Parts: sequence; structure tokens; C-alpha cells
Amino acid sequence: MPVNVSLVSADAEVWTGEATLVIAKTVEGEIGLMTGHEPILAILAQGQVRITQPDGSKVLANAQDGFLSMEGDVLTIVAGNAALVA
Repeated sequence: MPVNVSLVSADAEVWTGEATLVIAKTVEGEIGLMTGHEPILAILAQGQVRITQPDGSKVLANAQDGFLSMEGDVLTIVAGNAALVA
């Protein structure tokens, strides 16, 4: 079962979908999140959010000034600034 991911910035939804792995940079270092991860609330550091979709394709976004929250298989990433990398 994939993780349901929602990445939003202060003014727009940046990306929403399913993922098998999400790697994000927090103030304590990089963290990898997969199905079954324990609940967590962490502060984002400036850096990339790397999302691996169930088909193996990757989504990259730059994010900073926010937090991420994982509860069950729902991951919410809220950033003051976030944008997909082309």
C-alpha cells in the first residue's frame, strides 16, 4: 500500500499523489518515509523533497520553511516555499 502524499506551499498545492518512498531534508537531517512509518512531525530544512511513485518514476521539489507530518499512510508536507524541479 503506497503513502498518500500532499506537498503544498503557502499559496498553492504543489503535488499530490501516491508514493512508495519520500525523502525530505529536516533540521535534524534527511529522513525517508515509507508505508508503515511511525507517526512523525518534523521541521523542514531548505532542500529537496524526493518522491518515488509506485511506477518507479521520481518527482523532485525544492522546499523550505515548513514542516512534514506522517500519520498512518498519509504524509503532508507544508512549506512556506515549494516548487517542482523541472
